[in-house]
Amino acid sequence: MAAIRSTENKTEVALRSELHKLGLRFRKYPPNVAGKPDFVFPIKRVAVFVDGDYWHGRQLLETGSAALAKTLRERPNVDYWLTKFTRNAQRDEEVSADLVASGWLVIRLWESDVKKNVPRVAEKLARLLDKRMGKLRSGLIRWPSRRADH
Repeated sequence: MAAIRSTENKTEVALRSELHKLGLRFRKYPPNVAGKPDFVFPIKRVAVFVDGDYWHGRQLLETGSAALAKTLRERPNVDYWLTKFTRNAQRDEEVSADLVASGWLVIRLWESDVKKNVPRVAEKLARLLDKRMGKLRSGLIRWPSRRADH
């Protein structure tokens, strides 16, 4: 697990690069914002997280714990990993809720979805930020939406 990068992974860098090309400026990994977002737009109070599918439990959230347990059967300690992924997903929800309660708009993206078309994701974010310019509404955007069928 030591080889897993928590910052500056290729997908984050590519997305930030596209946003920069579109003229958007942001802060990376701000220490004063709960949950360590990958980058924030402080004036607009928008926090963006690019969540890795594996470590943030995409399969758990979309297909449930039984499906995840089937994929983990090969591992010697399935219960440990189920608990870990469940706790990671819960922590993501708690962080999002804390930020929303503080007036932030939280955007959570799945890394694999960003990789599919980085320029499109950047353009969508730019349009969203443009719409938010005059509004200081808080909330949570999951793109694409996450399903919790477990």
